[in-house]
Amino acid sequence: MGEPHVVTLRATRAGDLDALFTFGQQAEAVQMAAFTAPDPSDRAMFDAHWRRLLDDPRTASRTIRADGTVVGSVGRWFEDDTAEITYWIDRAHWGEGIATRAMRLFLDTLPDRPVRARVAADNAGSIRVLEKLGFRQVGTDAGFANARGAEIEERIYELE
Repeated sequence: MGEPHVVTLRATRAGDLDALFTFGQQAEAVQMAAFTAPDPSDRAMFDAHWRRLLDDPRTASRTIRADGTVVGSVGRWFEDDTAEITYWIDRAHWGEGIATRAMRLFLDTLPDRPVRARVAADNAGSIRVLEKLGFRQVGTDAGFANARGAEIEERIYELE
């Protein structure tokens, strides 16, 4: 499939969770994201996590759609009073520009600055997305990556 015609965001709904759970099972995506739930195949844990997100008024969770089809999610939460963002795209749609467009749409709705993002140091695709959006690397950290069963380097990016 080529680049989608229209990328849109909507508030995440309970009906989106089946697709989002399926995307979170993709082995290559889990490996690349690295910092995942301890057991991405645990649906009860997934549902409990999403219930907390959807019930928290400080958290913004959006479903990404490309040409009307659910292809991922983007979200914002606060860590030490600093906004942090994350996204996840269905592996079948990597490289189509969806992440960059969805993140741009999402960032346009957020008044919070700075906004921070963390990414595994070897996740070149996500690093490209962040840099295209104007994020700049401000540091590094090491953390335990459940998906890899090891401590790995992560890069910390900020958008002012």
